Amino acid sequence: MQKNTIDRRWLPLNALRAFEGVAKHGSFTAAANALLISQSALSRHVIALERLTGVQLFERRPHALTLTKAGQHLLPAVVKSFDRLEYALDDIRNEGAPMQRTLRVQMPPSFALQLAVPILRDFRRTSSEVDIDLVSPYGVGPPLGDVDVAVVYSRPAVTELVSDLLWPVRLTLLCHPAVAAAHRGKELGAFIEANEIVHVRIAEQARHHAWGEFVREQGLPGLNIERGLVFDTALLAAQYVMGGQGIALVDPRLFEEELAEGRLVRPFAATFDDGFGYYLTTHPEGLGDTAIALFRSWLIERFGRRAVPSSPPVQLAVSNE
Repeated sequence: MQKNTIDRRWLPLNALRAFEGVAKHGSFTAAANALLISQSALSRHVIALERLTGVQLFERRPHALTLTKAGQHLLPAVVKSFDRLEYALDDIRNEGAPMQRTLRVQMPPSFALQLAVPILRDFRRTSSEVDIDLVSPYGVGPPLGDVDVAVVYSRPAVTELVSDLLWPVRLTLLCHPAVAAAHRGKELGAFIEANEIVHVRIAEQARHHAWGEFVREQGLPGLNIERGLVFDTALLAAQYVMGGQGIALVDPRLFEEELAEGRLVRPFAATFDDGFGYYLTTHPEGLGDTAIALFRSWLIERFGRRAVPSSPPVQLAVSNE
């Protein structure tokens, strides 16, 4: 079936600017004031765009204006396109002068706090012309629509984005050294039964998904893993465990410093791969953008193909492997 495409020569730029303005301000009146045009002219532009696309872009209610699903799909593309036009025109107008560019970057909270934020100064030192607008939404899956570069915690997926696997996650049981010492000599099943279980919530998965899969893979049926605390991030779970209570299944690569300093230990060698990994994603059209290319290369150099932490399990308990 042949697609119904729009000829680039007839792209309605004024209508797209009007659509972006209404979506940004959530109001035809406010958008008209911002764009310095009449509200009736603005409405005509939006209506013309809806006729061109054949779908409604806004839900118009007496006291609310919201984007439809089609509008939500269109808005990020419009914003990115106008941003890049603006950057390119500024570069041309100011050729030879240093231009400041802001990248909107998405990272999971634990990845950002444990790994990226502490070393962002290194990127800024070498690329001072690029500012970073960092967002850290909770959850897994595809990135937000309005970001330039994203690190996402996800399973492999086929999308229109350019995706680079930074590393596959292998969850490992971590705890406070005092907890490991208190249960010296116990096998894995007895160790789990004797301690409070700390869970990390994964969107669209059961609350106890990781622990349930872990004990099943380790051949430990019958263990009660539907107990304990549930945290939204691995960082919160690790912070609780470092207080001297509980055991958590987390990615040890996020906590290399804590392991090296002995604030956390690995009492067993057992690991668990549930198919998730940290992926660097970029829109294909962004690969030609100098600022995006710089930041993407820096991330891959810093985090791509990271080695498994070299610290062995502590000799405090007997593994059942």
